Amino acid sequence: MIKRLRVRFIALAMASLASVLLVILGAASVLNYRDIVATADQTLALLAENGGQFPAEMRREELRPNEAPAGDFRPPEKPKGDLHRRSEFSPELAFESRFFSVLFDDSGAVVSSDVGMIAAVDEDGAEALAQEVYAAGKANGFTSFYRYLRSAENGQTRIIFLDCGRGLETFRSFLLSTVWIAMLGMAAVFALLVTFSGRIIRPVSESYEKQKQFITDAGHEIKTPLTIIDADAELLEMELGESEWIRDIQSQTKRLTDLTNELISLARMEEDGSRFEMIDFPFSDLVEETSQSFQSRARLENKRFTVSVEPMLSMNGDQKAIRQLLSILLDNALKYSPEGGDISLSADRRSGSLTLTVRNTTAEPMTKEQLSRMFDRFYRADPSRSAKSGGYGIGLSIAKAVVTAHKGKLTAAGEPGGVAITAVFPQ
Repeated sequence: MIKRLRVRFIALAMASLASVLLVILGAASVLNYRDIVATADQTLALLAENGGQFPAEMRREELRPNEAPAGDFRPPEKPKGDLHRRSEFSPELAFESRFFSVLFDDSGAVVSSDVGMIAAVDEDGAEALAQEVYAAGKANGFTSFYRYLRSAENGQTRIIFLDCGRGLETFRSFLLSTVWIAMLGMAAVFALLVTFSGRIIRPVSESYEKQKQFITDAGHEIKTPLTIIDADAELLEMELGESEWIRDIQSQTKRLTDLTNELISLARMEEDGSRFEMIDFPFSDLVEETSQSFQSRARLENKRFTVSVEPMLSMNGDQKAIRQLLSILLDNALKYSPEGGDISLSADRRSGSLTLTVRNTTAEPMTKEQLSRMFDRFYRADPSRSAKSGGYGIGLSIAKAVVTAHKGKLTAAGEPGGVAITAVFPQ
């Protein structure tokens, strides 16, 4: 149990860390991507306002020596006035951006294309890409790594494409780097948890071990006076004859002895699996043999008990413990079924696992909470009825411990008109 607790603690801690990192990385990635898109859309909007080009004051085109008389060359003046009101744009935006545009008339035919500010696309490629976007009819979006904008211009339509390859590649590199860093961080945290989780749960482990030791020691100490009380009651009965009080003493002594034995048995099962003798044995024969002892009881209580066992099934496990498991499940089903009720037992192999199912098809309906707590110690869905039947609320806890020790799974499920308890043993 302590090992399972430690594993669950590590799994929960790692799941929590992964969730937090996922939220952080997701938020950072979304914000980064939205920033790239917003910047591209602002640039495209500026280009659309100026017929597919940056304003002249932003371009600051240099004069070529062969286009100006010698001695008259002057460096371009820095932009003034209107450029500074566009404070959201970098002064280098016109020199950093790579873009092209295609103009369509109202019939959808290409009027002209401008690829002067990009080297990766020629006129044919630009027109083909623009025609695809024009046919799609979207106002803006991405095609490959180009962000595009559709704008109206003097009764015609211009589609402008902006190369966002560098920004998207930076985004992908950032995302990949953060994922790797997050994975390395999770690996480091996992190593730390594995190293120190033993110390974290040590107080719980020590308390649990002391509890089990107390149950075992107290159980052995209680058994001796119970044996003496039972023997004294028998002597009194021999000397004084039968009486209601002596029978009550014997009955309560037997109940307390049974409960003590069950507590000791459960404590031993939960200590470790080495107490079980794992051998190969005929599972089908054991199920049929154990069920036979409950057939007569079912007839006496006017209940129908059906058994369906697949022949030639074998299992590697503790034969005595599996017999105890069967006895607990069948006793529980018979105990909590009304007179004239139906109980069934089935055993077969499904998907490589041995499956054992006990159904009480006439039991009272149970809620999800009751089903989920059915295997808890001392839990009783109906305390008044359990008291009448003589149960202690610990038998199914022992059944759960037996199945768990065999690496199996024990579940309870509500069915129309009853309850089914299923044990699955991987083989």
